[in-house]
Amino acid sequence: MRYTRRKFLATAAAGASMMLLTPGHAFGADTKGASATARYHRYNVNTAQGQRMLASYARGVQAMLALPPDHPHNWFRNAFVHMMDCPHGNWWFYVWHRGYVGYFEQTIRKLSGDPEFAMPYWDWTSQPEIPTSMFSGVLTPTDGAYAPYTGNLNVFTSFIKPALTQFWNSLSGGQRGQLSLRGYNTIDDLWNDVTGYNAAQQAGISGNMAYAITCGARYLSRSNPKLDAKTAADVAPNIIRAGLSPIEFYNPQISSSFSSSKTTSHVLQPNGTTQFSVLEGFPHNKVHNCIGGVAAIDPGPYGNMTNFLSPVDPIFFLHHSNMDRLWDLWTRKQIARGLPILPQGSDFAPFMSEAFLFYVDGDGRYVGPRKAGEYVNTSVFDYDYVGGFASDLDKEPEPLRAEPKVAAIKSVRNADAASVVVPNAMIQSHLAESRARTLIAEITLERPHGVSNTREFDVLINAPEGVNQVEADSPYYAGTIAFFGPIMSGMEMSHTSTFAVPLPQTLKAFTQLEATSTRLDIRLVPSSGQAPMSTPVLDAVIISAP
Repeated sequence: MRYTRRKFLATAAAGASMMLLTPGHAFGADTKGASATARYHRYNVNTAQGQRMLASYARGVQAMLALPPDHPHNWFRNAFVHMMDCPHGNWWFYVWHRGYVGYFEQTIRKLSGDPEFAMPYWDWTSQPEIPTSMFSGVLTPTDGAYAPYTGNLNVFTSFIKPALTQFWNSLSGGQRGQLSLRGYNTIDDLWNDVTGYNAAQQAGISGNMAYAITCGARYLSRSNPKLDAKTAADVAPNIIRAGLSPIEFYNPQISSSFSSSKTTSHVLQPNGTTQFSVLEGFPHNKVHNCIGGVAAIDPGPYGNMTNFLSPVDPIFFLHHSNMDRLWDLWTRKQIARGLPILPQGSDFAPFMSEAFLFYVDGDGRYVGPRKAGEYVNTSVFDYDYVGGFASDLDKEPEPLRAEPKVAAIKSVRNADAASVVVPNAMIQSHLAESRARTLIAEITLERPHGVSNTREFDVLINAPEGVNQVEADSPYYAGTIAFFGPIMSGMEMSHTSTFAVPLPQTLKAFTQLEATSTRLDIRLVPSSGQAPMSTPVLDAVIISAP
């Protein structure tokens, strides 16, 4: 697929952004294989090519572990780039992680000695379990090779904190300004999140600890590799299709938005509620939590994947390669239909000009200020994707309206539930849909904070009174919403969060329709193993996009 000048002008918001794309360079992989123009090809980890890349990946990880702690390519120093700068719950989530994974890929290419290396992806929709090879040697953070650095907290502190402090003292004014917005004004503020210490509460919170001891660095294991049933439901084909169905990169109505909240900086939360798009709120967050042990070992401490030092676990990069693949699929789908691929109107310039200040390239050099707009195209790292679930999305004869009719029905608070009366015609249309789900619940709750450890909530629809725990096959279960990582002190502008929840067609409420409309009582209950909370639902809106 050629990304032509004519098509660019039809899909981008301003002609000035043309400089960001290389004329004639394929935007993504051909749906049946590698594109003719990309230099590097990212394969499914389970293919022969993916396994060959994984061997190179292991060599690169081993080399990064062996580097001194003051080297920018040291394995743990690389993870701190994520901890100090990563955006979650906002519209820079995809573009920042593309840059982060792209420079990391360059690093592995150099340190592994494999000039063809490209990061493989883990397609958890087709394979809802950690690939077997990721339990071998340094590809699991529980391996003995990590013990000299993560054997206990004192060992980790002695190894990395002096070098990290030296790096902190060398930061520019711009970097310090962004860290301050994040709540990090001193190295000790940052280190509190490593240890899980909450200065405001003057208490240690084990679940908030970003550090993980070697033996507990990953919850899933070779003998227990499968995603649990609720996580498998959150990565299922119908969820992915729902997440890929929006036709706008950003829409303030989150069920119609491919990305999460619009914010003024990638290190700030919005002034109002944080809105999680389907793909970030479901597969991204839930896979992180499952691998790290949320619910299974509450209240923590968890494995690396549950907090902002998650890149210490090598599975992180395969997980985010797949998230990036889904963004690429969505982009190609948009291009094929002549629809926008970026924020529009007055949103375009602030999105594209956001500065990223902490990247390190494959030569170990600090990249310096780079703008988000430099990473909206895969050509910046010259790669494409081969295969994977929904890879033919842009070829499907799916009818898409440029301006779909959207019906929104707001809830009424009723005891411990948010109640929504939905016309049966909307439900019947939803049940007849064979592609992306047409009924989505936008559910708002107050995000747990302080000493609370609850990160996951099951969404129940018309569950009988007293039913406070369900399995994934329950007729009342609509999915599990998950928060990734604790709230950082500088990002607490609002504790309310809204998740876009695609409703399954298997709900019991949909088989017991009333006369002309049906009442849906929506409750949230802490997922299994988590501490109980009272009436967390603040609001719910049922969205139908026929």
